[in-house]
Amino acid sequence: MGKKYHLFEVYGIELEYMLVNQSNLKVAPIVDALLTKKNGELTSDIENGTMAWSNELVAHVVEIKTNGPTANLNSLSNEFHKNIAEINALLQPLNTQLLPTASHPLMNPLTDTQLWKHSYSEVYELYNRIFNCKGHGWSNVQSTHINLPFYDDNEFEKLHAAIRILLPLIPGLCASSPILEGQSTGFKDTRLEYYKTNQKEIPEMTGFVIPEQVFSKSDYHKTIFEPIKKAIKPFDTQNILDHHFLNSRGAIARFDRNAIEIRLVDIQECPKADMAICVLIIEVLKHLVNDGFTSLSNQKEWSNVSLFNLLNPIIKSGEAYIVSDVNYLDLFGIHEPLSVQNIWKKIYEDVKPNIDASHYEALDIILNEGTLSTRILKAIANNFSEDNIKTIYFDLANCLQTNSLFRA
Repeated sequence: MGKKYHLFEVYGIELEYMLVNQSNLKVAPIVDALLTKKNGELTSDIENGTMAWSNELVAHVVEIKTNGPTANLNSLSNEFHKNIAEINALLQPLNTQLLPTASHPLMNPLTDTQLWKHSYSEVYELYNRIFNCKGHGWSNVQSTHINLPFYDDNEFEKLHAAIRILLPLIPGLCASSPILEGQSTGFKDTRLEYYKTNQKEIPEMTGFVIPEQVFSKSDYHKTIFEPIKKAIKPFDTQNILDHHFLNSRGAIARFDRNAIEIRLVDIQECPKADMAICVLIIEVLKHLVNDGFTSLSNQKEWSNVSLFNLLNPIIKSGEAYIVSDVNYLDLFGIHEPLSVQNIWKKIYEDVKPNIDASHYEALDIILNEGTLSTRILKAIANNFSEDNIKTIYFDLANCLQTNSLFRA
């Protein structure tokens, strides 16, 4: 274990992107070629100054992440964008480019999925044997991960309580996966709809997505890790899999590095949008941890099932869903039913003085014009022809290249 940090002292951000063919938008399973071009020989991880690149489960997805913990969130939009531009330059001769959003709109996972065949492939192959990774929930999901540190059990308790409370609202801020296989799915956050049942063969791994009411390391092991280890044992006879990675809840405790990783954030069209969302989530969590909205005891009262029952309709309807549970709304000082969009507007105003002005433009667009899913569907205008979908998603790829938000 490395150095331990206190609450909100440092952060780790991870962004996942698809590689696609520049001519036809098909997924391009050549992350190995990209990493080889950059490094001179194949490797699964590349350090690139303040950033690092790595492979993922499938061969067409690359992850760009902060190279270790960083204290400076406000520089990350530009840092990520520099790396995106570099990757696109490396991919250009291969007629390939990066594509943002949490799901490819035309991919057929049964025919287009190729697993990573190099390092850690035994782990990926075992996952594939257990879960059959040729499905949208495995091969067509790109997300943003936010890693937040805690120093000890006292800090873990506060951070875990705050994160659990906020998780249900996250799809209403950042859903970006409304289309699969050329059709509207009816879900603003299709990635999370798949996330719920992706590991149904071993339900202990995901639970109710929202973590259980556990607020210490020992209780976490007893309530979450031990059942996972017991459930996986018949499948993992050689003890290949690590319980930290098997835990697939929407926020996972990483006691190996004293951090909690939030996993419910769909990736956006550009780092400017991603980082604005990350900063807003982090500032709201700070406010919760500091009892700015409500007490720790009130936060801890909520069961995972109650919070899941709120998350579920927001996965479907995104920011348009009306939250009417007065007890939940009271956690944020709201006393009347409100749409998720208006809840986010209200809590944004509460924490806005603590947010750097560089994020205001992106947050204003997201909170006023809707989630990226909403803006994509508006741009599609009910024309789900392959040509129209490609036009919109190539526009999104251009947003990524230029670090600019998508406006319908």
